Amino acid sequence: METNPSHSSPSRIQGASVGALWRYPVKSMMGEELNAAEVTERGLLGDRQFAVVDRATGKIGGAKNPRKWGNFFDFRAAYVEPPQTGSKIPAVRITLPDGTVVTNQQGDLTQVLSQAFARDVALEEVPPGVGSPGATAEEYWPDMAGLDYRDTVTDFELPAGTFFDIAVLHLLTTATIDRLRALYPEGRFEVRRFRPNIVVSTRPEEQGFVENDWIGHTVAIGDEVRLAITGPCARCVMITLPQGDLPKDSGILRAAAQHNGVNVGVYASVARGGTVRRGDPVTLA
Repeated sequence: METNPSHSSPSRIQGASVGALWRYPVKSMMGEELNAAEVTERGLLGDRQFAVVDRATGKIGGAKNPRKWGNFFDFRAAYVEPPQTGSKIPAVRITLPDGTVVTNQQGDLTQVLSQAFARDVALEEVPPGVGSPGATAEEYWPDMAGLDYRDTVTDFELPAGTFFDIAVLHLLTTATIDRLRALYPEGRFEVRRFRPNIVVSTRPEEQGFVENDWIGHTVAIGDEVRLAITGPCARCVMITLPQGDLPKDSGILRAAAQHNGVNVGVYASVARGGTVRRGDPVTLA
C-alpha cells in the first residue's frame, strides 16, 4: 500500500496556502464555499450545526447510508447571513431537490422535509454544551476490498454534543487530489467529492499524499489559527455518490483503499482559533 510516495518532510509545506474554505450547515447536505470564516474550538463557526433526524429511530440521517436516505447531496444548505462569534446562529436556508427553498424558521419545515425524504424526519440543531450524549448514525459499507466491513450497515456514535463524525475539521491538499487523479485517471477527482473544510493549495513539486506527514504536528494558518493534525481521514461510500454533474463512481473509493489505506486528507482539532481566509499561508507552527 502506498502511504506517501513523496517521503517528504513536514517542513516542505512551506509555500502552501488556503485554496478554498467550505462550511456545511446541515450534516450531509451540500454546503457553501466561503472567502473567510471564524474558526472556533468546534471548527468553522456554524459547520454541521444542524442535522436531519429520523424520528422513528432517533438516528442522524446522512449520505453514509444512501440505500436508506437516497442522495443527500441533492439538498443544499447555506446561512441567510454569515454567523458571528458570540451571536445567535442565523437562519439556515435549504434548497430541496425540486428547487423549493425553505428555512428552519418555517412552521411547516418538518412536514416539508419529511415529504422530501419520504420518511418522518425533523431538523435538529446541535445541543448546547459538551455534556450532551453522542448521537447515533448509520453507515453502509460497500462490498469492496480494503474496508473494515463489506456490504453491511453499521451504527456509529458521533462525538458528544456535535454532529461531526470524528473531528471538527477536515483538511485536504491539492497534492492528494492530483495523486489520486494520476492513480485512477478514469475518475473525476474534485474537491467537492471529499467535503473538506480547508483545501490547502500546495506547490507543484509537492507530490503524493503529503498531509500524511502532518499528523502529530501543528499547522499554522495565517497569523492566528493553529490546528493540531490528529489523524488520517478514512473515507466511505459518500465519496462515490453523484453530485451535480459528477457521476457515481465506486472507483473513487477503491483508489483511496488501494493506495492510501482508504484515507483522503487529515482530521484536525483547533489549538487556537481566529479568522481564516482564502490565500492565507499554511506552514508548520
